[in-house]
Amino acid sequence: MTFSALRGFRARQPELPLVDGILFGEPLLPSVAAYELSAAQRNHQQPYVGVTTDGSVQTGLYHLGDTGISSKGAVDAARDFLAMLPENERMVAGLAMESDDWRLWTNAFAMWTPKGLRLDRLSKEKRNLVLKIIKASLSDEGYESVRSAMRLNAALGELVGAYRDSLTEFAYHFTIFGSPSDTEPWGWQLMGHHVDVNCVFVGTQLVLAPVFLGAEPNFALSGPFAGTRILDLETERGLELRRALTSSQEEACLLGDSLLSKDLPEELGGPFNGRHLSGAGQDNLILPYEGIRGDDLTVEQQRLLLDLIDVYLSRMPAGHAHVKRRQIEDHLDETRFAWRGKHDDTSAFYYRIHSPVLLVEYDNHPGIFLDNEDPERFHIHTIVREPNGNDYGKSLLAQHYALHHS
Repeated sequence: MTFSALRGFRARQPELPLVDGILFGEPLLPSVAAYELSAAQRNHQQPYVGVTTDGSVQTGLYHLGDTGISSKGAVDAARDFLAMLPENERMVAGLAMESDDWRLWTNAFAMWTPKGLRLDRLSKEKRNLVLKIIKASLSDEGYESVRSAMRLNAALGELVGAYRDSLTEFAYHFTIFGSPSDTEPWGWQLMGHHVDVNCVFVGTQLVLAPVFLGAEPNFALSGPFAGTRILDLETERGLELRRALTSSQEEACLLGDSLLSKDLPEELGGPFNGRHLSGAGQDNLILPYEGIRGDDLTVEQQRLLLDLIDVYLSRMPAGHAHVKRRQIEDHLDETRFAWRGKHDDTSAFYYRIHSPVLLVEYDNHPGIFLDNEDPERFHIHTIVREPNGNDYGKSLLAQHYALHHS
């Protein structure tokens, strides 16, 4: 890839204490970076509440039910995978459904020994079964987004010519929680740089949250993964909605008109979290609503908002996406859309969609492995959560256990 495609920005000289996928914290301490990157390690054993607007969970939002959608493909693939593992690998690959380690993940690099099996240390046969589990759990679009982000991680390693034991296609850890079943809750987590997917099955219901997908850069122009791109629709439909707002609506929507470091408050200018508030380690985030309300949008603007939401829902199989879409529509009037930055063809920006049952954040970032000091369009982070207590399917799980295991 030529650096001209990246507005002339180039690779940073290797300086991170990053070895074999582990970020060693001692050289970073007591920096802000170390504090941000260790959030999940510090917080994952705190009693779970969920993302709320004021510290109190809004109840009655998530309902246990039968969607009629089979998870047989994922169940069968997961059973086949576990059956193939020797006992020592099976012990590492599986954790109890109620394990706090669900919440121990990072979109950067772990500062701890990661759980689960690392894909690039598995045989190709075993790794293909892991990919089969992921593919059977997601839509085609969702699976390709995950795989593209993994491939772009390797493309980044080639681009910068460093960290080649960490910036690879399969430097990701995979864990199964619970026992794969058509009736009892179970799930899986894929964790690594720019890819964190938490997938939970509760009977015929599916919860896909939290999900983090990102890339630096979000395309590859050369090498073995030339032509790989991700997060284009997330970018384009966000811009489409922003550009549809009138000048009289901007005051309610805008959090700020620039993502340049000099224009941002200090707490939003960091290189790792950026404007993201609900990333790793923020399962109990208190995040008041900001932005324009859904009922202050025109019918056409509401359609554009739902079109944008659909991009994120399309990572789920169609039936599950339809169920989630109906749930979101029930709260569309309360849903907020907020924007920071400009909305021209090149400037970096951030947006947030926040409803009682969905939280989406999109952010452009400064360079970590590239030397752009300010955010650029080609470095993208996205996160999706189910606020008010249903990340990791926890609200549905509580209802299931109360009904069937009391």
